[in-house]
Amino acid sequence: MTDILMPALSPTMEEGVLAKWHVKVGDVVSAGDVIAEIETDKATMEVEAVDEGEITDILVAEGTEGVKVNTPIARLKDEGGAAAPKPAAKAEEAPKAAPAAVEAPKASAPVAPAPAAPKSDSGERIFSSPLARRIAAQNGVDLKSIKGTGPHGRIVKRDVEAAGKGAAQPAAAPTAAAATSCIAPRQVQSVAQMGIPDGSYDLIPLDGMKKAVARRMVDSIQNVPHFPLFIDCEIDQLMAVRAKVNKMLEPQGIKVSVNDFIIKAAALALKMVPEANASYTPEGIAMHHNADVSMAVAIDGGLITPIIRKAETKGLAQIATESKDLAKRARERKLKPEEFQGGTFSVSNLGMFGIKQFTSIINEPQGCIMSVGAGEQRAVVKNGQIVPATVMTVTLTCDHRVVDGATGARFLQAFKPLIEDPVAMLA
Repeated sequence: MTDILMPALSPTMEEGVLAKWHVKVGDVVSAGDVIAEIETDKATMEVEAVDEGEITDILVAEGTEGVKVNTPIARLKDEGGAAAPKPAAKAEEAPKAAPAAVEAPKASAPVAPAPAAPKSDSGERIFSSPLARRIAAQNGVDLKSIKGTGPHGRIVKRDVEAAGKGAAQPAAAPTAAAATSCIAPRQVQSVAQMGIPDGSYDLIPLDGMKKAVARRMVDSIQNVPHFPLFIDCEIDQLMAVRAKVNKMLEPQGIKVSVNDFIIKAAALALKMVPEANASYTPEGIAMHHNADVSMAVAIDGGLITPIIRKAETKGLAQIATESKDLAKRARERKLKPEEFQGGTFSVSNLGMFGIKQFTSIINEPQGCIMSVGAGEQRAVVKNGQIVPATVMTVTLTCDHRVVDGATGARFLQAFKPLIEDPVAMLA
C-alpha cells in the first residue's frame, strides 16, 4: 500500500486546500492521471498521479482547508500489492469522495513510471514514496542508506534530496543572548477584544492568500532594513512614442501600456546597474544574471506578482503580450508556481488609480521594488521658463543590506533617461 500525501506545490507551501477530487474509491489510476485540485495561497493547480494502483481510502474530504504538506490524504493499493488496512475510526468518518496519488505538480512532460519498491539486505521492503524512488533512481542514490522522515519512517522526496546533497545538519538552538534580543510579535486583537459590539460588523474569514500576504508583509517590514528613493520623470515623449507604436501594432491586435515601457526600462537599467539586480541570502549576495521583473497584479482577495522572465531581452510587443496573458491568468488563479516565484525585481503601478506617489513593501528576497504613480500635468522649469509637462513620480524601495543609497541612485539615473526618451528602448 502507499499513503498518498498532500503535495508541496511550491518551495514555500506549508498547507493548502484540497479543493476537488477527480477520482473515487475503487478507481484505478495511472501515472500522469489528474487526480485532484489543490488550492495554494496563490493559485489552483491540478495534481497528477505519480504511480499506478487502486484507490482504497479517502482520508481528507474534498473542500478541506489547512491541509498540511505531507499529510496522508488517501491510500493507494500498489499494482500487485496488498490492499491498505482500514483507517482509524476518525479517518473512516471522512467522506468517501475521491482520491489521488500525488507528490508533484502537473508537468507538461509525461511522467515516467516509478521504479519498483526496493528491498533491504534482509529481503524486507523499503518503504518509500514513488516520487522518492524516481528521484533516487535518476540521481543514483541508494535508498538502503537513507533513514526516512515521512509517516511511519517512510522515505520521501526531501530525504532523497538531502542524501544527494549530504544531509544538512540541524540548526543550532539559539543562545540565550540571541533569544532575549528577539522582540515578540505584537498579538493581534480579536474583534471581541476591540470592544466592538456584536451585530455591528460582518466578519470575513481570512483565506489562504490573505494569510500569506499578511505574513509575508509583516516579515518584510520587520526584517528588511529598507529605505525609499524618489525621482520625477517627464513622460510626454513616452506617451507620443506609445501612440505611434500602438498604431503600428494595431493590425496584430497588440496594445502596449505605459507599464510595459516601465518594465522594459527597469530591466535595461538593471543590466546597466547589476548591483541593483540582487538579493540578500545568508550565504552572500546573489547577483542575478537576468532581469526577471515581477509585476504586481491585484486579484480578488489579494495580490500576486507574475514575472516577465529575461525582460531585458524582449521587445515591447512581446512584453505587452506576456503581461496581458499573465495578468489574465493571475486573476483566474491559473498561474503555475514558476510564473510567480523567483523574480529579481518588482514593479507596482497604481498610476491608473490616480495615485500620485506611494512606497511599496519589498517583495522578499528581492533587493528592490519600484512604485509608479500617475502621470500628471505639472509646471516645470526649462531654460529659465516655466512650462507644462507630464510628470510621473517613481519611488524605489531598497533593501539596504543589498542596495545602498548610491547604488539605488545610480539605478534611477539609468532608468530616468530610458523613460524620458524611450526611442532608445526600441533599438
